[in-house]
Amino acid sequence: MKRYSMPALLVGFLTTGLAFAQTPINRGQAATPRVSHRQAEQQARINQGVQSGKLTPEEARTLRVEQRLVRITKRAMRADGVVTPRERRVLNRQLNRTSRDIAREKHDAEKR
Repeated sequence: MKRYSMPALLVGFLTTGLAFAQTPINRGQAATPRVSHRQAEQQARINQGVQSGKLTPEEARTLRVEQRLVRITKRAMRADGVVTPRERRVLNRQLNRTSRDIAREKHDAEKR
């Protein structure tokens, strides 16, 4: 009898683990790889602008604050385990705005 109860317990634990593995966060519904990629690209653009002298330290600081706000918003949206299509649109709009701001600041006529 003990031979059969141990495998039964093992199967029970494995199926329970699989059930928990099916939570939304593990199925990718809270994953935001495109948003993360865009954030990394924008951060690289800011760093490049500072190195090339196209961004002043103050402009870079302002742009980094915008990046931080996107990161905070993304974290809040992921907190419930699901990022809805509406929330993704909000994140993409924030990233679009930040991208425009980076381009404007890099190409303005401000003295460095």
